[in-house]
Amino acid sequence: MKTYSGKCSNVIQQIIHTGKKSYNCSECDKSFNKKSALVRHQRIHTRLRPYNCSECGKSFIGKSDLVQHQRIHTGVTPYNCSECEKSFSQKSNLVKHHRIHTGVRPYNCSECEKSFSQKYILVTHQIIHTGLKPYNCSECGESFRHKSSLVAHQTIHTGVRPYNCSECKKSFSDKSNLVKHHIIHTGVTPYNCSECEKSFSQKYKLVTHQIIHTGLKPYNCSECRKSFWHKSSLATHQTIHTGMRPYNCSECGKSFIQKSELVRHQIIHTGVRPYNCSECDKSFNHKSNLVKHQRFHTGVRPYNCSECGKSFIQKSDLVTHQIIHAGVRPYNCSECEKSFIRKSHLVRHQIIHTGVTL
Repeated sequence: MKTYSGKCSNVIQQIIHTGKKSYNCSECDKSFNKKSALVRHQRIHTRLRPYNCSECGKSFIGKSDLVQHQRIHTGVTPYNCSECEKSFSQKSNLVKHHRIHTGVRPYNCSECEKSFSQKYILVTHQIIHTGLKPYNCSECGESFRHKSSLVAHQTIHTGVRPYNCSECKKSFSDKSNLVKHHIIHTGVTPYNCSECEKSFSQKYKLVTHQIIHTGLKPYNCSECRKSFWHKSSLATHQTIHTGMRPYNCSECGKSFIQKSELVRHQIIHTGVRPYNCSECDKSFNHKSNLVKHQRFHTGVRPYNCSECGKSFIQKSDLVTHQIIHAGVRPYNCSECEKSFIRKSHLVRHQIIHTGVTL
């Protein structure tokens, strides 16, 4: 229990226990139980900031604010987390951090059941329920809920990518994307799937993967009957119907449905084959091709036919094989009535009609 000494001890105790706040602000409706608190508050209205930082020139309303700020320059972080090795310059930041360990989320959304560890995250979230998107791009008219989203978007128009990876040549418009990218180089995959043994470097990749285990394919194509696990997969598929191939190679003119396909293709023009086989001298321009090749050395044939039990190194080989069981011969000769299971068989056959002898 707190005790006070001096003439005003009884007065102070009475104010605390009665809850009376005798000092009223003449500018607004706020009241305070201490005169010093009122004086500090009134600086908000007068904009008086009498406490200046000698290092950077910033000024503050209260002395305690200046003391906290100066820890940025000194590097002092006196508030230590008892659960981990992190330390903080302000006690309030330690309190917020502790919620990670305790799981406490005291800020609840009145519109939905979501709760948050920090008030500003709740405030940011509540904008979703209003439907407002107050931040507009002056270049294209797109609007955003948050200013940070607008700033990130505007780098598309400016082309500025100030955050560079020290491991490779990639650059990013947003610092958080650089941080996420860095995990690839460390090899750390901290997000584990509880259904299978797969792990991922980023949480969103785990969430995306887990949809597979539910069996749901909620995104349906309006042109055909195909359905997809992810919205992005549906968008990619729909370009088949529209015929759009917006990503063009500047070297050879080839166009592609997806940007990733263009990037993959462009490696051919560089001549770079960075993926080397440890068993033989072969090298490959894509990691997936190396993985397929290594199965020749290991003997692994992961793709099995459910009809006859045959196994294959590549999925495409299994798909081609399954045509035999279906009885389908989709490749027809335009010169005669013959049809073939594989395109390569049709090409070989058509030589007969040309009269060319090999």
